Amino acid sequence: MATQPEFDILFLCTGNYYRSRFAEFFLRHLASMEGYEWKIESRGLRINPSNNGPISPFTVFECDRLNIPMGPVRNPIPVTESDFLKARHVVAVKEVEHRPLMAEAFPMFENQIEYWNIHDLDASSPRQALARLRVEVLRLYERMTPAQARRSWTSARPTADGPGSASFTSSF
Repeated sequence: MATQPEFDILFLCTGNYYRSRFAEFFLRHLASMEGYEWKIESRGLRINPSNNGPISPFTVFECDRLNIPMGPVRNPIPVTESDFLKARHVVAVKEVEHRPLMAEAFPMFENQIEYWNIHDLDASSPRQALARLRVEVLRLYERMTPAQARRSWTSARPTADGPGSASFTSSF
């Protein structure tokens, strides 16, 4: 989207509290395992001031479970027009939820971003949603990297673990 991107990847969700934060941490972890120094960020389209703390406990639990470093924990950040201009690639984690918010607040970018279909807590358990999110982040990572660079994590590819979920054959 910009000629000199500041972010390689920008993840969006509604509150920048749960899904987008996990996607940010997970992709950053995958990239760092291979020595990539990508700038990966996340933002929210409609921050909820009544969230309990700066980050979802489900995100913290899953990162701890998979040994994914979170770095300094910050409060959710609302997305700005400047963020879209700084990003090389933008992913909104749930199209039916986020496309209308994009159309309302950032119509000039609505059709320039990638949309996934990762449900929030109203439609999916954290286990299912985060498993699907891992699969999508891995697919994004595969598109961004040459095949020879992915050797060290090929054993961590997802395997079927029931409808809408996945598990890993080895842990991170």
